[in-house]
Amino acid sequence: MAEEKVGFFKRLVNGLTKTRDSIVAGIDSIFSGYSNIDDDFYEEIEEILVMGDIGINTTTKIIDHLKERVAEEHITDPAECKQLLIESIKKQMDVGDTAYEFENRKSVVLVIGVNGVGKTTSVGKLAGILKDQGKKVVLAAADTFRAAAGEHRAGVDIIGGQNGADPASIVYDAVAAAKARNADVLICDTAGRLHNKKNLMEELHKIYRILEKEYPEAYLETLVVLDGTTGQNALQQARQFAEVANVTGIILTKLDGTAKGGIAVAIQSELDIPVKYIGVGESIHDLQKFDADQFVNALFHTSEENA
Repeated sequence: MAEEKVGFFKRLVNGLTKTRDSIVAGIDSIFSGYSNIDDDFYEEIEEILVMGDIGINTTTKIIDHLKERVAEEHITDPAECKQLLIESIKKQMDVGDTAYEFENRKSVVLVIGVNGVGKTTSVGKLAGILKDQGKKVVLAAADTFRAAAGEHRAGVDIIGGQNGADPASIVYDAVAAAKARNADVLICDTAGRLHNKKNLMEELHKIYRILEKEYPEAYLETLVVLDGTTGQNALQQARQFAEVANVTGIILTKLDGTAKGGIAVAIQSELDIPVKYIGVGESIHDLQKFDADQFVNALFHTSEENA
Protein backbone atom coordinates (compact mmCIF):
# COMPACT_ATOMS: atom_id res chain seq x y z
CA MET A 1 0.00 0.00 0.00
CA ALA A 2 2.84 2.38 0.89
CA GLU A 3 4.51 1.49 -2.43
CA GLU A 4 1.32 2.26 -4.32
CA LYS A 5 0.98 5.59 -2.49
CA VAL A 6 4.55 6.64 -3.27
CA GLY A 7 4.04 5.42 -6.84
CA PHE A 8 0.96 7.57 -7.15
CA PHE A 9 2.81 10.55 -5.66
CA LYS A 10 5.41 10.19 -8.41
CA ARG A 11 2.68 9.92 -11.05
CA LEU A 12 1.01 12.95 -9.52
CA VAL A 13 4.30 14.90 -9.64
CA ASN A 14 4.63 13.91 -13.32
CA GLY A 15 0.97 14.60 -14.02
CA LEU A 16 1.22 18.10 -12.61
CA THR A 17 4.32 18.98 -14.66
CA LYS A 18 2.46 21.42 -16.93
CA THR A 19 0.74 23.14 -14.02
CA ARG A 20 3.99 23.26 -12.08
CA ASP A 21 5.80 24.78 -15.06
CA SER A 22 3.16 27.51 -15.30
CA ILE A 23 2.89 28.27 -11.57
CA VAL A 24 5.96 27.20 -9.63
CA ALA A 25 8.67 28.22 -12.11
CA GLY A 26 7.22 31.73 -12.20
CA ILE A 27 6.86 31.92 -8.42
CA ASP A 28 10.43 30.69 -7.87
CA SER A 29 11.74 33.42 -10.15
CA ILE A 30 9.80 36.00 -8.09
CA PHE A 31 11.22 34.69 -4.80
CA SER A 32 14.75 34.84 -6.16
CA GLY A 33 14.28 38.04 -8.16
CA TYR A 34 12.92 40.32 -5.43
CA SER A 35 14.95 41.73 -2.58
CA ASN A 36 11.95 43.33 -0.83
CA ILE A 37 8.42 42.23 -0.02
CA ASP A 38 6.30 44.98 -1.54
CA ASP A 39 3.09 45.45 -3.55
CA ASP A 40 4.82 44.49 -6.81
CA PHE A 41 6.02 41.25 -5.22
CA TYR A 42 2.47 40.29 -4.18
CA GLU A 43 0.99 41.38 -7.51
CA GLU A 44 3.35 39.14 -9.46
CA ILE A 45 2.51 36.13 -7.29
CA GLU A 46 -1.18 36.94 -7.74
CA GLU A 47 -0.85 37.07 -11.52
CA ILE A 48 0.89 33.69 -11.69
CA LEU A 49 -1.71 31.99 -9.45
CA VAL A 50 -4.58 33.39 -11.55
CA MET A 51 -2.85 32.20 -14.74
CA GLY A 52 -2.60 28.72 -13.19
CA ASP A 53 -6.41 28.72 -12.90
CA ILE A 54 -6.49 29.00 -9.15
CA GLY A 55 -8.96 31.82 -9.86
CA ILE A 56 -9.19 35.40 -8.69
CA ASN A 57 -11.32 34.82 -5.57
CA THR A 58 -9.15 32.02 -4.23
CA THR A 59 -5.95 33.84 -5.18
CA THR A 60 -7.11 36.90 -3.23
CA LYS A 61 -7.68 34.73 -0.13
CA ILE A 62 -4.25 33.09 -0.54
CA ILE A 63 -2.48 36.46 -0.89
CA ASP A 64 -4.40 37.95 2.06
CA HIS A 65 -3.42 35.00 4.25
CA LEU A 66 0.20 35.26 3.06
CA LYS A 67 0.30 38.97 3.94
CA GLU A 68 -1.07 38.22 7.41
CA ARG A 69 1.60 35.59 8.06
CA VAL A 70 4.39 37.85 6.75
CA ALA A 71 3.25 40.65 9.09
CA GLU A 72 2.80 38.33 12.09
CA GLU A 73 6.22 36.75 11.68
CA HIS A 74 8.01 39.99 10.67
CA ILE A 75 9.40 38.39 7.52
CA THR A 76 11.44 40.65 5.24
CA ASP A 77 13.16 38.14 2.93
CA PRO A 78 11.01 37.15 -0.09
CA ALA A 79 12.70 33.71 -0.20
CA GLU A 80 11.17 32.89 3.19
CA CYS A 81 7.68 33.35 1.75
CA LYS A 82 7.66 30.17 -0.34
CA GLN A 83 6.78 27.80 2.50
CA LEU A 84 4.19 30.30 3.77
CA LEU A 85 2.64 30.39 0.30
CA ILE A 86 2.48 26.57 0.20
CA GLU A 87 0.79 26.55 3.62
CA SER A 88 -1.61 29.28 2.52
CA ILE A 89 -2.66 27.26 -0.55
CA LYS A 90 -3.21 24.18 1.66
CA LYS A 91 -5.33 26.27 4.02
CA GLN A 92 -7.65 27.28 1.14
CA MET A 93 -8.12 23.60 0.29
CA ASP A 94 -9.20 22.60 3.79
CA VAL A 95 -12.92 21.82 3.68
CA GLY A 96 -12.97 19.96 6.97
CA ASP A 97 -14.05 16.33 7.14
CA THR A 98 -14.06 14.79 3.68
CA ALA A 99 -14.75 11.25 4.93
CA TYR A 100 -15.45 8.54 2.37
CA GLU A 101 -18.50 7.46 4.32
CA PHE A 102 -19.98 5.50 1.41
CA GLU A 103 -17.12 2.99 1.64
CA ASN A 104 -18.18 1.94 5.11
CA ARG A 105 -21.92 1.60 4.58
CA LYS A 106 -24.44 0.13 2.19
CA SER A 107 -24.52 2.97 -0.29
CA VAL A 108 -25.49 4.45 -3.63
CA VAL A 109 -22.94 6.56 -5.52
CA LEU A 110 -24.61 8.75 -8.14
CA VAL A 111 -22.08 9.97 -10.72
CA ILE A 112 -22.98 12.88 -12.99
CA GLY A 113 -21.07 14.96 -15.52
CA VAL A 114 -21.28 16.25 -19.07
CA ASN A 115 -20.10 14.06 -21.95
CA GLY A 116 -16.39 14.11 -22.67
CA VAL A 117 -15.13 14.70 -19.12
CA GLY A 118 -14.16 11.08 -18.53
CA LYS A 119 -17.27 10.21 -16.51
CA THR A 120 -17.88 6.68 -17.75
CA THR A 121 -14.17 5.82 -17.48
CA SER A 122 -14.10 7.21 -13.92
CA VAL A 123 -17.17 5.14 -12.99
CA GLY A 124 -15.41 2.01 -14.26
CA LYS A 125 -12.25 2.84 -12.30
CA LEU A 126 -14.23 3.60 -9.13
CA ALA A 127 -16.10 0.30 -9.49
CA GLY A 128 -12.75 -1.49 -9.87
CA ILE A 129 -11.28 0.23 -6.81
CA LEU A 130 -14.28 -0.74 -4.65
CA LYS A 131 -14.24 -4.30 -6.01
CA ASP A 132 -10.52 -4.55 -5.11
CA GLN A 133 -11.50 -3.59 -1.54
CA GLY A 134 -13.63 -6.76 -1.49
CA LYS A 135 -16.97 -4.99 -1.95
CA LYS A 136 -19.85 -6.33 -4.01
CA VAL A 137 -20.61 -3.63 -6.59
CA VAL A 138 -23.60 -3.24 -8.90
CA LEU A 139 -23.42 -0.68 -11.67
CA ALA A 140 -26.43 1.07 -13.18
CA ALA A 141 -25.61 2.23 -16.73
CA ALA A 142 -28.22 4.99 -16.64
CA ASP A 143 -26.49 7.31 -19.11
CA THR A 144 -28.62 5.81 -21.85
CA PHE A 145 -27.58 8.25 -24.54
CA ARG A 146 -24.35 6.35 -25.05
CA ALA A 147 -23.46 2.66 -24.88
CA ALA A 148 -22.03 3.12 -21.40
CA ALA A 149 -22.33 -0.49 -20.29
CA GLY A 150 -19.91 -1.64 -22.97
CA GLU A 151 -17.22 0.72 -21.68
CA HIS A 152 -17.14 -0.69 -18.15
CA ARG A 153 -14.60 -3.46 -17.78
CA ALA A 154 -14.36 -3.54 -14.02
CA GLY A 155 -15.84 -7.03 -13.80
CA VAL A 156 -18.91 -5.96 -11.79
CA ASP A 157 -22.60 -6.62 -12.36
CA ILE A 158 -24.09 -4.11 -14.80
CA ILE A 159 -27.75 -3.20 -15.10
CA GLY A 160 -28.50 -1.37 -18.35
CA GLY A 161 -31.36 -0.58 -20.69
CA GLN A 162 -32.10 0.13 -24.30
CA ASN A 163 -30.51 3.20 -25.88
CA GLY A 164 -32.69 6.19 -24.96
CA ALA A 165 -34.46 4.33 -22.13
CA ASP A 166 -35.63 6.28 -19.09
CA PRO A 167 -32.62 6.57 -16.73
CA ALA A 168 -34.86 6.50 -13.65
CA SER A 169 -36.33 3.13 -14.70
CA ILE A 170 -32.80 1.70 -15.04
CA VAL A 171 -31.94 2.98 -11.54
CA TYR A 172 -35.18 1.36 -10.28
CA ASP A 173 -34.13 -2.01 -11.78
CA ALA A 174 -30.58 -1.56 -10.46
CA VAL A 175 -31.86 -0.95 -6.91
CA ALA A 176 -33.84 -4.20 -7.09
CA ALA A 177 -30.73 -6.01 -8.33
CA ALA A 178 -28.51 -4.45 -5.64
CA LYS A 179 -30.94 -5.59 -2.93
CA ALA A 180 -31.34 -9.10 -4.38
CA ARG A 181 -27.56 -9.53 -4.63
CA ASN A 182 -26.88 -7.87 -1.29
CA ALA A 183 -24.52 -5.38 -2.92
CA ASP A 184 -22.36 -3.09 -0.79
CA VAL A 185 -22.32 -0.27 -3.33
CA LEU A 186 -24.64 0.64 -6.20
CA ILE A 187 -22.93 3.04 -8.64
CA CYS A 188 -25.26 4.93 -10.99
CA ASP A 189 -23.67 6.38 -14.13
CA THR A 190 -26.09 9.12 -15.17
CA ALA A 191 -26.19 11.72 -17.91
CA GLY A 192 -25.62 15.40 -17.26
CA ARG A 193 -26.68 17.78 -19.98
CA LEU A 194 -26.26 21.23 -18.50
CA HIS A 195 -27.54 23.02 -21.59
CA ASN A 196 -31.02 21.94 -20.52
CA LYS A 197 -30.91 22.27 -16.75
CA LYS A 198 -34.67 21.88 -16.38
CA ASN A 199 -34.63 18.39 -17.94
CA LEU A 200 -31.53 17.45 -15.97
CA MET A 201 -33.15 18.61 -12.74
CA GLU A 202 -36.33 16.61 -13.47
CA GLU A 203 -34.29 13.51 -14.33
CA LEU A 204 -32.20 13.76 -11.16
CA HIS A 205 -35.27 14.41 -9.00
CA LYS A 206 -36.89 11.25 -10.40
CA ILE A 207 -33.76 9.25 -9.59
CA TYR A 208 -33.54 10.77 -6.08
CA ARG A 209 -37.22 9.93 -5.45
CA ILE A 210 -36.72 6.31 -6.50
CA LEU A 211 -33.66 5.95 -4.26
CA GLU A 212 -35.50 7.57 -1.34
CA LYS A 213 -38.54 5.32 -1.74
CA GLU A 214 -36.95 2.02 -2.79
CA TYR A 215 -33.59 2.16 -1.02
CA PRO A 216 -33.94 4.44 2.04
CA GLU A 217 -31.39 2.44 4.02
CA ALA A 218 -28.60 3.27 1.54
CA TYR A 219 -26.22 6.16 2.15
CA LEU A 220 -26.27 8.52 -0.86
CA GLU A 221 -23.13 10.07 -2.34
CA THR A 222 -23.37 12.36 -5.40
CA LEU A 223 -20.13 12.89 -7.30
CA VAL A 224 -19.64 15.27 -10.24
CA VAL A 225 -16.93 14.45 -12.76
CA LEU A 226 -15.04 17.46 -14.13
CA ASP A 227 -12.32 17.71 -16.78
CA GLY A 228 -9.27 19.41 -15.21
CA THR A 229 -8.09 20.66 -18.61
CA THR A 230 -11.06 23.04 -18.86
CA GLY A 231 -9.93 25.18 -15.91
CA GLN A 232 -12.48 27.84 -14.94
CA ASN A 233 -15.14 26.10 -17.07
CA ALA A 234 -14.86 23.13 -14.70
CA LEU A 235 -15.50 25.45 -11.75
CA GLN A 236 -18.56 26.86 -13.54
CA GLN A 237 -19.87 23.34 -14.27
CA ALA A 238 -19.43 22.34 -10.62
CA ARG A 239 -21.38 25.43 -9.61
CA GLN A 240 -24.22 24.64 -12.04
CA PHE A 241 -24.45 20.99 -10.99
CA ALA A 242 -24.55 22.07 -7.34
CA GLU A 243 -27.68 24.09 -8.21
CA VAL A 244 -29.56 21.00 -9.42
CA ALA A 245 -28.14 18.22 -7.24
CA ASN A 246 -26.91 17.69 -3.70
CA VAL A 247 -23.28 17.38 -4.77
CA THR A 248 -21.11 15.81 -2.06
CA GLY A 249 -17.84 15.52 -3.96
CA ILE A 250 -15.86 16.01 -7.17
CA ILE A 251 -13.89 13.63 -9.37
CA LEU A 252 -11.32 15.74 -11.22
CA THR A 253 -9.93 14.01 -14.32
CA LYS A 254 -7.15 14.57 -16.87
CA LEU A 255 -4.83 16.45 -14.53
CA ASP A 256 -1.89 14.85 -16.33
CA GLY A 257 -2.52 16.83 -19.50
CA THR A 258 -3.13 20.33 -18.25
CA ALA A 259 -1.47 23.51 -17.06
CA LYS A 260 -4.73 24.30 -15.23
CA GLY A 261 -4.34 21.93 -12.27
CA GLY A 262 -4.79 24.89 -9.94
CA ILE A 263 -8.52 24.46 -10.53
CA ALA A 264 -8.50 21.81 -7.77
CA VAL A 265 -7.59 24.59 -5.33
CA ALA A 266 -10.32 26.90 -6.67
CA ILE A 267 -13.09 24.26 -6.50
CA GLN A 268 -12.45 23.40 -2.86
CA SER A 269 -11.95 26.98 -1.76
CA GLU A 270 -14.82 28.65 -3.66
CA LEU A 271 -17.52 25.99 -3.61
CA ASP A 272 -16.70 24.24 -0.34
CA ILE A 273 -17.21 20.95 -2.18
CA PRO A 274 -14.36 18.50 -1.62
CA VAL A 275 -12.43 17.06 -4.55
CA LYS A 276 -12.62 13.40 -3.53
CA TYR A 277 -10.82 11.71 -6.42
CA ILE A 278 -8.33 12.83 -9.02
CA GLY A 279 -7.26 11.15 -12.24
CA VAL A 280 -3.72 11.47 -13.59
CA GLY A 281 -3.70 8.77 -16.25
CA GLU A 282 -5.47 5.86 -17.89
CA SER A 283 -4.85 2.91 -15.56
CA ILE A 284 -7.24 2.00 -12.76
CA HIS A 285 -4.64 3.07 -10.16
CA ASP A 286 -4.46 6.53 -11.72
CA LEU A 287 -7.77 7.39 -10.09
CA GLN A 288 -6.98 8.00 -6.44
CA LYS A 289 -8.42 9.62 -3.37
CA PHE A 290 -7.54 13.27 -3.26
CA ASP A 291 -5.19 14.50 -0.56
CA ALA A 292 -4.70 18.29 -0.45
CA ASP A 293 -1.28 18.08 1.23
CA GLN A 294 -0.08 15.51 -1.27
CA PHE A 295 -1.46 17.55 -4.17
CA VAL A 296 0.26 20.80 -3.12
CA ASN A 297 3.49 18.95 -2.30
CA ALA A 298 3.42 17.43 -5.81
CA LEU A 299 2.59 20.80 -7.33
CA PHE A 300 5.63 22.38 -5.69
CA HIS A 301 7.60 19.13 -6.04
CA THR A 302 8.38 19.03 -2.34
CA SER A 303 9.06 15.74 -0.55
CA GLU A 304 6.26 13.18 -0.30
CA GLU A 305 7.17 12.45 3.30
CA ASN A 306 4.25 14.59 4.50
CA ALA A 307 1.92 13.51 1.72
